[in-house]
Amino acid sequence: MNVTDVHDRWESRSGAYSPEYYAYYGPNATSEAIRRTLARFVDPDATVLELGCSSGRHLAHLHDHGYENLFGIDINETAFDVMQRHSPDLFAAGTFYCCPIERLARSVSADRFDVVYSVETLQHVHPDNEWVFDELARVAGTTLLTAENEGQYPTQDESPSRPPADSSASEIRHVDGVPLYVRDWTQVFTDRGLHPAECEQTELERHTLRAFRVDAASTPGER
Repeated sequence: MNVTDVHDRWESRSGAYSPEYYAYYGPNATSEAIRRTLARFVDPDATVLELGCSSGRHLAHLHDHGYENLFGIDINETAFDVMQRHSPDLFAAGTFYCCPIERLARSVSADRFDVVYSVETLQHVHPDNEWVFDELARVAGTTLLTAENEGQYPTQDESPSRPPADSSASEIRHVDGVPLYVRDWTQVFTDRGLHPAECEQTELERHTLRAFRVDAASTPGER
């Protein structure tokens, strides 16, 4: 499956893991873990970007707890129709982009957002587009969070396969026919100059929450 195929699958996603699916379940333990982690590093007036925001359940949780400068990006146009119906206050307050992450990451200035975070989104970045990790490290002003599968949680259908030799992925798994690239996210972002920070809660349903700071002098628990 190439980059275009991966984008097409998510652009037209329905059923499981679609915007309607996530709107139905609403905020969860990951939403709260992200909120608690952000509270240690930034104030509620921070600019926060979610990658692959879908219908906005994690952003809605932040908005309900006082965050106002919220941004989201998703490739599926339906996500924002669903968000408008299920989280109208978030939809009215936030700024949203409907395009691939790669396009936005290249177009914005360095340190554009105080916080950039993803939940089970970067694990679907195709090996040909791993350059986007450099761009995300560039646009995150203070903090970057990942809540991604690191290989310890089982996925669904096909046997794992090997990624290209020059990829940072260690294996390729599949979820409902969509590839999931297992990566060591600590290595991915420390290789790009970011610094690991402690999280109060890390092991979640299908993923591990990790925090990275742009400035090594900014230590966990500083607030």
